[in-house]
Amino acid sequence: MFETISKNFFMALSQSKTLNKAARKWGLKFGASQVVAGETIESAIEAVKKLNEKGLVATLDHLGEFVTSREEAMEATDYCIKTLEAISISGVKSGLSVKLTQLGLDIDKQFCVDNMKKILETAKKYNIFVRIDMEDYSHCQVTLDILRELRETYNNVGTVIQAYLFRAYQDVKDLKGVPLRLVKGAYKESPEVAYQDKKDVDENYLKIIKEHLFSGSYTAIATHDHNIIAKVKEFVKEHNIPNSQFEFQMLYGFRTELQLSLVKEGYKVRIYIPFGNDWFGYFMRRLAERPQNVAFAFRGFFSK
Repeated sequence: MFETISKNFFMALSQSKTLNKAARKWGLKFGASQVVAGETIESAIEAVKKLNEKGLVATLDHLGEFVTSREEAMEATDYCIKTLEAISISGVKSGLSVKLTQLGLDIDKQFCVDNMKKILETAKKYNIFVRIDMEDYSHCQVTLDILRELRETYNNVGTVIQAYLFRAYQDVKDLKGVPLRLVKGAYKESPEVAYQDKKDVDENYLKIIKEHLFSGSYTAIATHDHNIIAKVKEFVKEHNIPNSQFEFQMLYGFRTELQLSLVKEGYKVRIYIPFGNDWFGYFMRRLAERPQNVAFAFRGFFSK
């Protein structure tokens, strides 16, 4: 009961434009600095370097939500391009993650597509992979439509499929051959479109992981759930699926010991590294996911 109330509370906070705006003035407080790698490209690159030294690779994500003007979207596009340039210049092992709403999707679809093409042209030049992050259900279909359009020209782009959605399995089948990041899902969705019970989500998550691996497609398994990870290990061993066909992914600041243990076992592990001053929505969703994260945040706040 408490877990449900806690999740609903933090999900509601994550969607508050007023609090999101205020948070930009606060800076990285309330424990957010433990899970967000600073506010600048330089701080993000330094975080990647430290992870690379430990055998981990990364994906950088310049945080941003509630973009309502073309100017903001163009600024976000330019910042993504600068981030790609910084990745190339520094020589770190990292990809880039982007949100289509940050690039103007809610303003004009073609405007957003044009911005994505600018990013992908730069990424292609530097041989960097770009992941289109999946947002809430209302943006799901249009995100996949844009992905298919972009894949006609660029092969250095993929997206995310969320296991809690009923449509996830069919989407994975339809996207055979496309590098996918498979997650359980972090938004609050209606019972009409998404599983509400953790057991059902977990079952569907394993189902879509196995489907994508079986199809021979590159699969990014993004989870901190050691039970899921153990089952994936068993599955790939049983079916002789090479380690080169998949990777485990985790979030910056979470389960660092598990990350390193997987590297020692010979698995590729990628860390999703968010950065920037628009951190509030991301942080609230992390608090909503697990009650333990709330204690984690308060420890960070009071240790300041």
